[in-house]
Amino acid sequence: MKTGPEELPPILLSALRFLLVTIPAVFFIPFPKTSPWNLLGVGIFLGVFRFGLLFFAMNANASAGVSSLIFQVQAFFTILLSALLFKEAIERFQLFGLCIALAGFSLLLFSDEGSATSFGLTLLLLAAFFWALSNLIMKRIQGVNLLHFMIWVCLVPPIPLFVLSYFLESQDPLTLIISTNQKTWLSLAFVSYISTLIAFAIWGRLLRSHPAAVVTPFALLIPVVGIIISSIILDEKLQAIEIIGFALIMAGLICNSLYGRLLGLEKPLGKPFRLPKIE
Repeated sequence: MKTGPEELPPILLSALRFLLVTIPAVFFIPFPKTSPWNLLGVGIFLGVFRFGLLFFAMNANASAGVSSLIFQVQAFFTILLSALLFKEAIERFQLFGLCIALAGFSLLLFSDEGSATSFGLTLLLLAAFFWALSNLIMKRIQGVNLLHFMIWVCLVPPIPLFVLSYFLESQDPLTLIISTNQKTWLSLAFVSYISTLIAFAIWGRLLRSHPAAVVTPFALLIPVVGIIISSIILDEKLQAIEIIGFALIMAGLICNSLYGRLLGLEKPLGKPFRLPKIE
């Protein structure tokens, strides 16, 4: 993701990311056995609104580091919406673990040298909210091949993103694409087939099979892995506050997911927490 935008502007890169997933596979893969509205909803919320709002936020002076971190608020949006709409209970030790992980996540915000305006922050939170909505759609669909589903989902975002790129980035995208080197195409292939197709198909399967409070907190590992890999490959130095944040996130995830097992309990300890009914 850091290599690709060196030659291609980000919205154009995102449009190509989805286009590579869906073309030519969409001509050979049958339409998934689900409502077209589910496919359209994920395509718009995840592919268009999420990425569109991200780039508008970055134009509003939100740094890339802050943007990637704020994005992960989608985990908490997903848990809250799942509790409201699907009546999913949150075990009390899971709630405790989430609070610990959130504390670690918050520390990572202070390690970034960039910033975000209040308008940029609002756009990022909206982008995270739309990602959470796409999570809910993927969570509720049953009996669907999610690889097939993602291939058809990726048919939705390219045209809106190409239009945005034309007006906001370059009126000559073909020249940019033709002049792109092999390194950028390899980066694009990775984010298309690994990060988009395979990763989101696995993500959707996990959401469909488990409560949101179990699955979505693991998204907090995204900035952790990103910062650690950057320190190894790109020689970016880790700060002490980042290491503390990593430790808190891992402790929160262990508490959230493994607490009952570590105690040898068949059922989680404590009564589940449920949101009060709204009358």
